[in-house]
Amino acid sequence: MVRVMSENTFGKIFRVTTFGESHNVAVGVVIDGVPAGMPLSEADIQRELDRRRPGQSILTTTRRERDKVEILSGVFQGKTLGTPICMLVRNVDVDSAPYETIKTKPRPGHADLAYLLKFGHVDYRGGGRAAARETVGRVAAGAIAKKLLAAHDVEILGHTVEAAGIAVERELSPDEIRKNVEKNPMRCADLKVAERMKEAVLEAAADGDSTGGMVEVRALGVPAGIGDPVFDKLDAEIAHALMSIGSVKAVQIGAGCEFARMRGSEANDPIVLQGGKLTTETNKAGGILGGISTGMAIVAKITVKPTPSITKPQRTVDLVQMEETEIKLKGRFDPNICPRIVPVAEAMLALVIVDHMLRSGKINPDRLK
Repeated sequence: MVRVMSENTFGKIFRVTTFGESHNVAVGVVIDGVPAGMPLSEADIQRELDRRRPGQSILTTTRRERDKVEILSGVFQGKTLGTPICMLVRNVDVDSAPYETIKTKPRPGHADLAYLLKFGHVDYRGGGRAAARETVGRVAAGAIAKKLLAAHDVEILGHTVEAAGIAVERELSPDEIRKNVEKNPMRCADLKVAERMKEAVLEAAADGDSTGGMVEVRALGVPAGIGDPVFDKLDAEIAHALMSIGSVKAVQIGAGCEFARMRGSEANDPIVLQGGKLTTETNKAGGILGGISTGMAIVAKITVKPTPSITKPQRTVDLVQMEETEIKLKGRFDPNICPRIVPVAEAMLALVIVDHMLRSGKINPDRLK
């Protein structure tokens, strides 16, 4: 039986619903649960959308979208009303022609086949709702979440730590990330490694291929005690949020997969006193124990698969003729999606943290004004 409904809302108190498709009129988001009285302007949102916007370098799709945000509701005289905030971004550089010739031939690595099997009908133009364009709404909502968190001294940072087989081999400080991440198209905070990443990505692109990588996100200043101990563990909801981003195929919290090669004596973070306060000496747990924040930095890494749109010939099936065939894609593609996933991953981490802080009563409306 074909199921005709899907879930498009995330969060429990800070609730985010995204809408729109890649080649339709617009994309956007509705956010419920934003406290009243917080100063908010379109410029606050635009700063984050500009980081996600396509066409900014040779490492991104050449699709030229302004991504100009319009706040349609929930804000009056520059302050939030406590009512749902609706934000819209119009699609202005749409070219669906390259997809007409392959509309009956699902693209390998894309969601075309899965959407067809689930819904029985699919928007083949640029991937429809499965395209990266859907993340506009996430980033717009994340901008509001980041502003709420900043008022409570919580900071979200993200950077590319691996791309095209080139990895950052050392621990980078928050200052390095703040200073360097926007200085290169890979959004890698190690500038020397960033250049090597770029060369490897372009080499694969010249061969008609794409590459994957890893992105790290951190939340600094998160208060201890947010998160629930069983099904709504903080790390479980972070994993859910990050895994919901297209092209993300794995999530690690703290030391992540490295735990498999450790002994308990190596894996456990010693508990110490600093200035009379309980903390841990190291942070292999990534700031979360038992599903609850410890007050240490929350650290997560995501594995991003290679962009499925490549110009090399690929095998598929013609759904009309019901026979195997070959396709060669034409269009505007990202040779590596990691740099543009950085602001999306930051947004999703911010949404989880702000939702749990609201659920734990740790958002003070008086600090928003």
